[in-house]
Amino acid sequence: MPPARTFRSRLLNPTTVVFAAIVILVVAWMGSGMIGRDAHRAPERQAPPPPSVAASWSEAEPITRELVLHGDVEPNQVVTLRARTEGIVEEMASTGRRVTRGEALGQLSTDDRQARLARAHAQLASAQRDYDSTMELVEGGFVSRSEAQTRLAQLEAARADLRAIQLEIDNTTLRAPIDGVINRIDADLGSYVAMGGEVLRIVDNDPLITVVHVHQAAAPRLATGMPARVRFIGGDERAGTVRFVAPLADAATRTFRVEIEVDNPEPALPSGLSAEAVIPTDTVSAHRVSAALIRLDAQGRIGLQTVDDDAHIAFTPVEVIRARADGIWVTGLPQRARIVTISRGLLSPGQAVEVRETPPEYLQPREAER
Repeated sequence: MPPARTFRSRLLNPTTVVFAAIVILVVAWMGSGMIGRDAHRAPERQAPPPPSVAASWSEAEPITRELVLHGDVEPNQVVTLRARTEGIVEEMASTGRRVTRGEALGQLSTDDRQARLARAHAQLASAQRDYDSTMELVEGGFVSRSEAQTRLAQLEAARADLRAIQLEIDNTTLRAPIDGVINRIDADLGSYVAMGGEVLRIVDNDPLITVVHVHQAAAPRLATGMPARVRFIGGDERAGTVRFVAPLADAATRTFRVEIEVDNPEPALPSGLSAEAVIPTDTVSAHRVSAALIRLDAQGRIGLQTVDDDAHIAFTPVEVIRARADGIWVTGLPQRARIVTISRGLLSPGQAVEVRETPPEYLQPREAER
């Protein structure tokens, strides 16, 4: 048999045909599976869009920093009048009386002091006569000068005795040591008062002294002579001046005592009131924002969320220097900053966001004008 016929017969052999069919079917099945898998492959997942925030521009402005402190109002002076001599109280002023320094407020009994005064006058006159006579004898050479010196010593002693009794009698009149108002009477009419005994107490409320205590961080910003405003309980407000800043902190509280002097003319305010003192200290650049915009970071610092030029979030720590009902003033931001006003919680620093302008209804009045 020729070779070509032999090859053809082998190719058309039933076994070979069946094998070839099987191979073709397997290849077709595999191909259909790959195609189907490619046809049903899920589309690739797209990245979510960045969160949307609202922000507005804020420009820093010069703001005077103020210390707002609470304290008590004390009198300028409280003086207790004490008796300079002993005696029975014969006259006494009443509480509430306004007095001036040197004014007579009461009278102690003089007892035998008038008799002692008369005797002192007589002794002085006698000593003066003895001295004059002795001097005439000295000039005539009948008496030595040592005798004259003795007579002069007796004369000076008589003069001293007279001055002592005159001063004692004068001290029976009780006089006001300062200007003020009699706040308390300690010696009633008819009572005995010993030398040095308390008679009455005078309170000087002009000026009033508002006493506050300043913490360590703020104390270096204060100095004597600074102006202040003092609001007393009840609503009265008056200007004052810092007159004293303690050079040493209180060991228990680590605060410094500060005294503010406030003029107290008529109608006068009483001491003992509670008061709020506002002391302007220095001027800084600050932004006015809503207190609702303040956030806390992971370290517990207060700050604001801002947006940079590339629309990424930044967290900037700030310090509140003034707080009022219509907003707060903070430092720590640059002169011009774009502050996030509306967001869904605290965004991460560096996070990309989609920024839109803050709706007018969310802006404070002054921000809406910008």
